Amino acid sequence: MPIPVSKSELIDAIALTYGKLKADLDLVASEQAKLKTMEGHAKGTQMSPADLVAYLIGWGELVLKWNHQIEAGEVATFPERGYKWAELGLLAQKFYKDYEDLAFAKLLDKLDETVSKILSLLSEKTNEEIYGVVWYKHYSMGRMVQLNTAAPYKNARTRIRKWLRENV
Repeated sequence: MPIPVSKSELIDAIALTYGKLKADLDLVASEQAKLKTMEGHAKGTQMSPADLVAYLIGWGELVLKWNHQIEAGEVATFPERGYKWAELGLLAQKFYKDYEDLAFAKLLDKLDETVSKILSLLSEKTNEEIYGVVWYKHYSMGRMVQLNTAAPYKNARTRIRKWLRENV
């Protein structure tokens, strides 16, 4: 799938990649969801399907937070307060910890909710707001959203499909 360059392409890319991922996540048995048998986001670490979902929630929530900060006239904190772009493995570990107490079904509900909020946000914006202005450094909002939604959903689907082949 090519990189989206318009509002409608971005919404379609998120909906398509998330729909496919969701179908695969629904195949994970809740009793296996917290088994750390998948390569983690930080080198040399292991994660569970639940951690993978927490990671996606974390990035989705950051997208919403960045938008809120920008709309409030604040300087958005990219990627997150206390983290540098070179420390994304540490940020992934934070996301795992943030949601470790939620049952897998609740994590899936939270991810659905986060994706819905992002799609709603995009639907309320114009194509110009999404792709016509710089949001971070030289990136448009659309590109930053794509890099933190559709792209990781595709990667997560590859990971979860491999995990399902090996564990189910």
